[in-house]
Amino acid sequence: MREMVKMVITLTILAAFSGGLLAAVKTSTSDRIEQAVLEYVQGPAILSIMSDVSNDPLADRFTLEIDGTDVDFFVGKKNGAPELVAFETKASGYGGDIGVMVGVKIDTGEIYGIDVTTHSETPGVGARAETDIRFKTSFVGIPIIDEEKIQIGDDGGDIAAIGGATVTSRAVSLAVRRAGKIFEQHKSEIKKEVDTFSG
Repeated sequence: MREMVKMVITLTILAAFSGGLLAAVKTSTSDRIEQAVLEYVQGPAILSIMSDVSNDPLADRFTLEIDGTDVDFFVGKKNGAPELVAFETKASGYGGDIGVMVGVKIDTGEIYGIDVTTHSETPGVGARAETDIRFKTSFVGIPIIDEEKIQIGDDGGDIAAIGGATVTSRAVSLAVRRAGKIFEQHKSEIKKEVDTFSG
């Protein structure tokens, strides 16, 4: 009986130690993982969309909790005044989730630019969503809340689909429409946060 008690105590101590060690490792690496995602995944898309801003949008950012999830918003300034905000949404494509960074003009609500952050689409086909300039620029200037226009041409919208990649094109369009809903529903919170970057 004593041996059994010793085993239970030993296992309890080992489990507690292992749990504590795992928690410490997670805490110590989460900041590094977040920084890597920002630098290598979101960063290139943000800097592509906001290539003409006068500040560092990766540094000028804020977070809002939306539907139980933290969403990072990146602020772009021109001549010292905040004019743009970019944030990421996702939709399911042909090979899995596609992450899309969407830049929006704060005052007019027009799309300033989009770029793909992550995807698992077919190389040479759906993967062209990341590089097809015609596809990406077809979103520019459309009001972010105009769901009818933010659809591919086959669905009655203004978006020039990628040849041979209709599913991917639809997924990116859906991600942008989701961004529109977030912008519309949280516009006052977004503007309030953006105003703190003035000056």
